[in-house]
Amino acid sequence: MLTESGTTRLFTSDAPLTMSNGATLGPVDVAWERYGELAPDRSNVVFICHALTGDAHAAGLREGDTKPGWWDSIIGPGKPIDTDRFHVICANLLGGCRGTTGPASVDPATGESYGLTFPEIHVADYVNVHRALMKEFGIERLAAVVGGSMGGMQALHWGLRHPEELRSIAVIAASSRLTAQNIAFSAVARAAIMRDPGFHDGRYLELGDQPSMGLSIARMMAHITYLSEEGMAEKFGRRFQEGDAKHGFGVDFAVESYLEYQGRTFLNRFDALTYLYLTRSMDYFDPFADADAAHMMAELQIPALVVSFDSDWRFDTGHSRRIVRELEQARVPVSFREISCPWGHDSFLLSDPDYHATVRAFLQGVQYV
Repeated sequence: MLTESGTTRLFTSDAPLTMSNGATLGPVDVAWERYGELAPDRSNVVFICHALTGDAHAAGLREGDTKPGWWDSIIGPGKPIDTDRFHVICANLLGGCRGTTGPASVDPATGESYGLTFPEIHVADYVNVHRALMKEFGIERLAAVVGGSMGGMQALHWGLRHPEELRSIAVIAASSRLTAQNIAFSAVARAAIMRDPGFHDGRYLELGDQPSMGLSIARMMAHITYLSEEGMAEKFGRRFQEGDAKHGFGVDFAVESYLEYQGRTFLNRFDALTYLYLTRSMDYFDPFADADAAHMMAELQIPALVVSFDSDWRFDTGHSRRIVRELEQARVPVSFREISCPWGHDSFLLSDPDYHATVRAFLQGVQYV
């Protein structure tokens, strides 16, 4: 199913990216993957915005992989995001660590990694880089922009700020403004990373070190928020990892073993600085602070789908209802569905029949010819 993958340089030192805070950055390279056949008139493109720890590998198996892409449950031939109909593109985020320029990249001015000198990133910057990638590909208008969690924030921003570049958006398990509780979770995760002795004020790459303990704890805590109590009870209950209790402070319960595994494996695929920058960008996202944010989207009558899950307490249904309310008040055509699913925030990654049927029906209605 994987049609093509690559890395494209979109901005250079001589022609840098101007970021939303006025800083400039160049060069900027972006890693991407494409699936399905592109229509001759380039009208059938669906852009996938990935979540916090995702990457461009959204679907299918690459050579040497044992696991398919992170959203393989929903992208592919005959699936809700149907690659028999759509040409699907996913690209890494600016600030990422999976092929796109980020704080671990080399600053040409110093010959060393950017570290904490990398410019502050906002959701608008992710979208602007991906807009530039679409222009590089010669794609003038997208059939849909679809994203879950932090990806839904990007889809929402793209629809609100650049509705002339797309025909629809799908915002899944996302938020238009984090609550104090959500900001607090990320603050503790960042504190764990930055207070790790291996952080070295962000210069750990030059010293051949990394804040392993802090990053693994950040991942462990995040995973707790991605699951529901019902889902954790069903998956782990109070089972002991090795049959009987050891009675100590080590890993004794099955849920402890799971979290340890998640924290440990995360170290092999994610950079601590990227975690800092991406989580902070979510904290500042608040597009409806502008009372006229949805004006252009309403004027062009760009349809939106908003989906939430009843067991998701990280971005509960109240977050989605706020998005729906703001869009409805601006007279944007919006469809909303709360899905009953026991797996918490991670439900958007899984194969729930009602969820998949909702996305399929929405995209089947997209007119792009």
